Amino acid sequence: MNKNFMYGIGAVKYKDFTIGYIEKNSFDLGGKKPEAAKIEAEQVQGAPVLVIPQSNGGIAPTFNVIQMNYSNLHKLLGGSLHYKKEDSEKKTPIGWTAPSEVLVMQGPWELSLVSGQSVLIPNATLLSNPAGKLTLTETSKIEVTLEVAMPEDGSQPYGVFDTEAIPDEWGQYKLPPAEAAAAASLQSEEG
Repeated sequence: MNKNFMYGIGAVKYKDFTIGYIEKNSFDLGGKKPEAAKIEAEQVQGAPVLVIPQSNGGIAPTFNVIQMNYSNLHKLLGGSLHYKKEDSEKKTPIGWTAPSEVLVMQGPWELSLVSGQSVLIPNATLLSNPAGKLTLTETSKIEVTLEVAMPEDGSQPYGVFDTEAIPDEWGQYKLPPAEAAAAASLQSEEG
């Protein structure tokens, strides 16, 4: 792989699960421009006399999840899963209902890229809503935004690393491989 480029979303992971299919061309890293206060003086025309930095640039990834199975609805929107009465182990959901309270999903996220890097986000809050059309040419979707926040320990809000060479201090934010996360997710549904 050529490490001079970042491209292709391979997987989006949160804690113990990998989010399902993401709509083609919907993933946007959501770069935010840095902010600054410009101080202008009457005596100086055309340019500020002082620029005071207010915040660094950042990211706020957005994407659409099109794999609308009951488990993804539950994981991304909250609410409740429903099972057949005879399914005592609750293995296969047969429905989902929307939450009556606000869902707060906050914590570490990993964006695993096809180009061989991982974007690690120690603290992001999920904002999501159902969207899309119910037609024979499109699918419904869950619109997702990850609002990146400063970690509680005051460390960096995100980092980009070679997936196979995560520094030790960031190792705690490296989430399980997609296969392991899928297996863990399946086990949590079964339990």
